[in-house]
Amino acid sequence: MRIAYLTTQYPAVSHTFIRRELLEIERRGHEVHRFSIRPHPSAPVDPKDKEEFAKTLHVLRQPKPRLVGALLKFSVTQPAKTLAALRHTLKLAKRSERGVFKHLAYLAEAAFLFGEVRRRRIEHIHVHFGTNAAAVAMLVREMGGPPFSVTVHGPSEFDAPIGLSLGDKIRAAEFVCAITDYCAAQLRRWVTIEHWDKIKVIHCTVGEQFFQAAAPMDPASKTFVCIGRLAPQKGHLMLVDAFAQAIKSGVDAKLVLCGDGDLRPAIENQSAEAGIKDRVEITGWIDEAEVRRRLLTSRCMILASFAEGLPMVIMEAFALGRPVISTTIAGIPELVVPGVNGWLVTAGRADQTAAAIRSVMTTPVPKLQAMAAAGRQMVLDQHNTTIEGEKLERLFLESVQRNSKR
Repeated sequence: MRIAYLTTQYPAVSHTFIRRELLEIERRGHEVHRFSIRPHPSAPVDPKDKEEFAKTLHVLRQPKPRLVGALLKFSVTQPAKTLAALRHTLKLAKRSERGVFKHLAYLAEAAFLFGEVRRRRIEHIHVHFGTNAAAVAMLVREMGGPPFSVTVHGPSEFDAPIGLSLGDKIRAAEFVCAITDYCAAQLRRWVTIEHWDKIKVIHCTVGEQFFQAAAPMDPASKTFVCIGRLAPQKGHLMLVDAFAQAIKSGVDAKLVLCGDGDLRPAIENQSAEAGIKDRVEITGWIDEAEVRRRLLTSRCMILASFAEGLPMVIMEAFALGRPVISTTIAGIPELVVPGVNGWLVTAGRADQTAAAIRSVMTTPVPKLQAMAAAGRQMVLDQHNTTIEGEKLERLFLESVQRNSKR
């Protein structure tokens, strides 16, 4: 098969699961072409991401006359399909806050991609995230391009399902992958029951490097590691508050925030005001190898997010042999089981988070390691690259075979 992968931004430091997935499809003998609407604002750090960047065609890095020319060429050669695609574009724009101009840009992007996938003889397009890239793939299909599918992650798709025309995308897609059962349930809300069968649960997976790098916990470790961009929805300010409460109650620990973002100055200010500046470290952006190193120095991985799909860093922490504190939101309870492999707290509750931090520090290391081992087994069972890749490959093959008969 010749498969195209399309995302809004690729590669990205937070999208290593996409890289693992498409490499698994390639390993299975299929030809994978990388497309992205735009490059990530930050240059790739990880060597593997640098390799992927070189293989990826970024649509908005093309000269604007080339994009406009692609649309003009398509409109001259396929006027009826152009009119149908334009009507659909305006329908999408009417629902969206992004307006007509951006959606007309999507139409030009679709015309350019239509030419590329036709030239490369692509048989199926797979999109990660049900946002603008999925709209472009849907328009490519309307123009006569190959069938498409979408992996929906959340939470952004569920923040604006009407504005993103999520229901239209599900109906138009050959199939839709949800990364958790929670995600699949949310998708079913936006289509009638006859479309429910096309919604499949395909989990994100963890790289073998994490399992291979697993090591026993240092009994002396007092470090909690939080990994993710420094943005309001990740709950870092609440986490700093909770950590300060734990310290004031007598806990001796350190918090390491792996990542960067617009919220960094506010986090630094709050840490200083709370009197724990010397106990909070912000690493900035780090590559996958450094993420592993940081997790291995920790006693526990902690997330305080207000909105998520199912964070990869939870799987990575379990794979390395570390328990997890996280919030009871979205698909997280499908992997983090209180008392079995970690702690769950109510999102936004600094007091509960502080209590969980104290509990981690008072739990004997053998118990923590047993909890982490339970989490590791769940990841091995549910987030295995080979197993999930086989599921996805089967869906691709069924789509290609189904459409070859039409």
